[in-house]
Amino acid sequence: MTTTFTTKSYAETQKIGTEFSKKVKNGGILALYGNLGSGKTTFTQGVAKGLGIKQKIISPTFIIVRKYDTNLKSSVPSLNYFYHIDLYRIEKATDIKGLGLEEILNDKSNIVAVEWPEKIESLLPKNTIKLKFKYLENDEREIEIT
Repeated sequence: MTTTFTTKSYAETQKIGTEFSKKVKNGGILALYGNLGSGKTTFTQGVAKGLGIKQKIISPTFIIVRKYDTNLKSSVPSLNYFYHIDLYRIEKATDIKGLGLEEILNDKSNIVAVEWPEKIESLLPKNTIKLKFKYLENDEREIEIT
């Protein structure tokens, strides 16, 4: 099933992410596809907010992976961590060997948002939620969730 949203501002894109976080509170992989500036990080900030994360969420472009403790562990004991992964600077899947991404992706108690997931498509679990972001004009974005 595919659902499509059109947002007209940064705040709306973030709000969709916050609402979406309710669907993945027990763990899940989010594959965020889209060009630079299409809203992937803004959406991820909303997801993090919905998970109770207070830290500022910035894209981990240079360090590849950022790990956050959620503030939901008391209400959702099966939840481990929220990971934000940005593969923009990765050329090929073998460039990530040694980073532990396979373990992160396969731990069902994690929530993982992966920007530029097409670079590690073969490592993504079958139940990965695919989100396609598209810049429309001005502050408008289209988000397609499959």
